[in-house]
Amino acid sequence: MKLLTAALLLSWLPGLMSAADGSAQQSPPAASDDQTRIVLEVTRVNLLFTVTDRRGRFVTGLTKDDFIVREGKYPQKILEFTAESDLPLRLVILIDTSNSVRDRFRFIQEAAIEFLNSVLRPGQDKAAIISFDTAPELQADLTDNLELLTNKIRELRPGGGTSLYDAIFYAARDKLMQDQPMHKFRRAMIILSDGEDNQSRFSRDQALEMAQKADVVIYSISTSAVQGGVSNTRGDRVLKYFSEETGGTTFFPFQVTDLSQSFENIANELRHQYNILYRPEPLKTDGSYQTVEVRVQGRSNLVVRARKGYYAPRL
Repeated sequence: MKLLTAALLLSWLPGLMSAADGSAQQSPPAASDDQTRIVLEVTRVNLLFTVTDRRGRFVTGLTKDDFIVREGKYPQKILEFTAESDLPLRLVILIDTSNSVRDRFRFIQEAAIEFLNSVLRPGQDKAAIISFDTAPELQADLTDNLELLTNKIRELRPGGGTSLYDAIFYAARDKLMQDQPMHKFRRAMIILSDGEDNQSRFSRDQALEMAQKADVVIYSISTSAVQGGVSNTRGDRVLKYFSEETGGTTFFPFQVTDLSQSFENIANELRHQYNILYRPEPLKTDGSYQTVEVRVQGRSNLVVRARKGYYAPRL
């Protein structure tokens, strides 16, 4: 067991990827298999979230007394509250290199490079690059070296199937949990993909569960050629699902020049989040999923974006 916070323990599972050669290993998908079972003991829940008005502008200056937290139908007592706006970022960029995005691959590369140049602050932030087609592959480990990251992205070539869920699972578990304590960093995953998956051994919900356990916010940038609105393909619905469940956002740009505002929004959001810690009452120990809601008291015009819950321990 590895200590994640003063009260968060996670058992590490066998890696999807070999530390020696970066190659993906085969892992059975069944949730009942010991290889995929995740044991989590929670005595405090950490919630990172943003507050905006109806126009999407960030709302700062709120205090602990402004918020109500409910777990299921039960109100919770907030033990700790912080409003931090400039914490170091830990980012993983997941780049789809499958055949399904071959005709849009240059778009994907330029989007990833543009994003990194927009948000990464050398000396403070770190990013990793993971490509995925038939299997996820680590291209660059967490670093603040922009030149290295850019070169690794430009070297990518498309081909093979799509293992999006495996890539999310691996990135959350083996990369975004590295730096501790968890509440000292903003952890985010940026997915550039069409959202289609036909190769993963982990399921969509197993991937989401690991992202939630890692306290990761997922931002998705669709590579579907959509102009003038939100796409409704099956893949784009998958991307929206991951983002909404973790408190992130999905973007549907048509060309690289449309991405600047999306990148700026992501960067601003990551650095303008509130943080709440509470001890669940009553504390569940049955492994079930617990829904959580955060609201601003008396301010119906404000929107809170946060992850929607967590998995209780199984004792």
